[in-house]
Amino acid sequence: MRDYVSRGLCLALVTTALAATGCQNKGAPPPGAAGAAAGTQGLPVQTTTVALAPVPQSNEYVATIKSRRSTAILPQVSGILTDILVHSGDRVKAGQTLMQIDSRQQQATVSEKRATERQKKAVFEYQKTEAERQQKLFDAGVTSRAVYDQSQQAFQNAKADYEAAADISKTQQQLLDYYTIRAPYDGVVGDVPVHVGDYVAPSSTTPLTTVDQGKDLEAYIYVPTERASQVKMGLPVELVDNSGKSIEKTKIDFISPQVDTSVQGILVKAPVHSAPEVLRNAQLVKARVIWTTTPMAVVPVLAVSRLSGQTFVYVAHQKDGRYFAMQTAVTLGDTVGNMYSVTTGLKPGDKVIVSGTQFLVNQMPVLPMGS
Repeated sequence: MRDYVSRGLCLALVTTALAATGCQNKGAPPPGAAGAAAGTQGLPVQTTTVALAPVPQSNEYVATIKSRRSTAILPQVSGILTDILVHSGDRVKAGQTLMQIDSRQQQATVSEKRATERQKKAVFEYQKTEAERQQKLFDAGVTSRAVYDQSQQAFQNAKADYEAAADISKTQQQLLDYYTIRAPYDGVVGDVPVHVGDYVAPSSTTPLTTVDQGKDLEAYIYVPTERASQVKMGLPVELVDNSGKSIEKTKIDFISPQVDTSVQGILVKAPVHSAPEVLRNAQLVKARVIWTTTPMAVVPVLAVSRLSGQTFVYVAHQKDGRYFAMQTAVTLGDTVGNMYSVTTGLKPGDKVIVSGTQFLVNQMPVLPMGS
């Protein structure tokens, strides 16, 4: 019993002492209280003020790059390929020999026609001399008009025969030139699907090869008919690759007067000046046709978060002298560099948080560090 009384007395004394101590230090915060109070002011974050920026309103279509100087080499004569002097990818000069078709039969024909030409020429020269001689005799009154007229007729016939033979010989020589396939201009050889020994003919639909110069490129773009009223000359076009990187900016310089019924679109063209190493003939790229440019709110890409398919940003909202991170749903438009355009959800002057967004929750206190 005595032990219990002693313990109770001691407890009462300790309690009284603590109370006295608390009364003596009333109004002074305990150690570390100031630091805790500062921590509850908010998480330091960087912010940026929403402003309007010109944002292009555009649509993206698939475009085909075509060269005005891209030639499919087709045979002009029939025969067996005897030689192929180039490979795919070779750079060739204008007039350089690409292939050779067996021309022995044609060479024989040319030789025959040249011989005939020489024969006709000899007859023509003889009849010319004879006509001149008869002219002098007739003028001197030695020969009759009938003989004179016969000599003139023979001369005219010989002249016509010779000219016809010369034309035939020339035509056959030109035909012989077709047996040698040459490059029409400087360029790069495409695929070579034929082989030595193949029989080729003008009726073939498969080209012997192609030669592309890689210059005078154009982007062929088919714009849907519902956009017909908006298509106009000089409309800006941006060519982009599959990753969205800009390749070249150009403008429409041709609009087809007709609708292509196969695709229900209007063909427009835009010149392309990129190097052949960047864009090649028949290459497919994305073409962004820019209809208008409208001022819109923009935010940095890093400020946008996504959750369950919803896009949102955190806006530093001020209340009672303090700032809170307010989760705000936004609708995004096109990208402009490293910025997203925002169609709904923000207005100019809003302070959007751009740092530490992964640590934020809705209505969390924050300390804005930017403007």
